[in-house]
Amino acid sequence: MAGRFSAYLHHFALALLALQLALTPMMTMASDADPEQDFCVADLASTTLVNGLVCKSAAAVTAKDFVFHGLATPGNIKNAAGSFVTPASAAQFPGLNTLGISMARLDFAQGGLVAPHTHPRATEILFVVEGSLLVGFVSTNNHLFATTVNKGDVFVFPRGLLHFELNVGKGQATAIAALNSQNPGVQAQAAALFGSGISDVVLEKAFGLSEKAVDLIKSKFTP
Repeated sequence: MAGRFSAYLHHFALALLALQLALTPMMTMASDADPEQDFCVADLASTTLVNGLVCKSAAAVTAKDFVFHGLATPGNIKNAAGSFVTPASAAQFPGLNTLGISMARLDFAQGGLVAPHTHPRATEILFVVEGSLLVGFVSTNNHLFATTVNKGDVFVFPRGLLHFELNVGKGQATAIAALNSQNPGVQAQAAALFGSGISDVVLEKAFGLSEKAVDLIKSKFTP
């Protein structure tokens, strides 16, 4: 009898826990941690290693630390991709450090592409300043969500998902991105796979390619 009661009690406790989890919001951090002070302007000259960037002395902070002029200038789009991304994260804009936000400017030649890539630490929202872009992302069940966005439109790429931007307009295009991390990170998929030194055998088996084909692709990503 005692054993049966113990079993009932165990099942009741599990049911109660499941109900509590269902009713209580899960307190998880979906982006950077909240700051614990007014600001923490990054000391880019520091060699101290922390999870992020070290703050410089508050006494040394000025209004100039909270201004960034880099997005005013178009990027150089005379390259093979026909695009250029100008980041404004904590590494370029020290005043953003610990604030959980960053930006970027995207410039495109006609037909220019920002190749498929991910931001492991941020969701990205894209505003089209000029032109028309084919944009899209791939979900974790390999479903493609893609559409064309035009001047004034906004599109969002969920955190960590593979995405791209292609200029499909008749001229140059410009877009501004905002990301919910001061250090969103970026990983270009093709370069990561074929330019990082992964074994040819792994790539041959993964993509069904011949050794010759793998070597040819790798040659395009070798520094």
